[in-house]
Amino acid sequence: MSGRSDPRYRILFGAACGVALLDQLVKAWVTAVLPLYGSVSVVPGFFDLVNIRNRGAAFGFLNRSDIEWQFWLFLAAAVLAGGVILWLTRAAERGSHLFVAGMGLILGGAAGNLLDRIRFRAVVDFLDFHVAGWHWPAFNVADIAICCGAFLACFTVLRSERRARKSAVSAGKTGEAAHNAGGKRA
Repeated sequence: MSGRSDPRYRILFGAACGVALLDQLVKAWVTAVLPLYGSVSVVPGFFDLVNIRNRGAAFGFLNRSDIEWQFWLFLAAAVLAGGVILWLTRAAERGSHLFVAGMGLILGGAAGNLLDRIRFRAVVDFLDFHVAGWHWPAFNVADIAICCGAFLACFTVLRSERRARKSAVSAGKTGEAAHNAGGKRA
């Protein structure tokens, strides 16, 4: 079956394109309405919209302006992740739509953040949650998609393993019952 007619790739690329587009549209809106490092309180003491740049990875890891190599590291990581996602999608069983959708969310989130890195040499983050002066690191739509995609992919893998174990146990009991029934006849 060709890639064009394979529903796994339609789901993967449909989710990825949808996430990357939404991510970039929201980031364009944020950068248009808020100056760099600007902030608007949405829920006082809990949630602000901000316009910041993160040169590093998740939670600000390697977010330093005095080093340039992290751009190349994250560029390579995004390309590698894309390759792994394509390989996992190809290896996935047909009908594993939730798993492939999860991979699509991850791919779209990685693409959205990669576009930022190419354009700005940093990722635009804008969601800032905080309580009593403690701030969760700011994040964006791409980050949400990556986390949701990872959860969905893990959930479907664990669910399929659980089903496989149940099937194996059922098959074992059925085989044991048939063996016992056969033994009683002898």
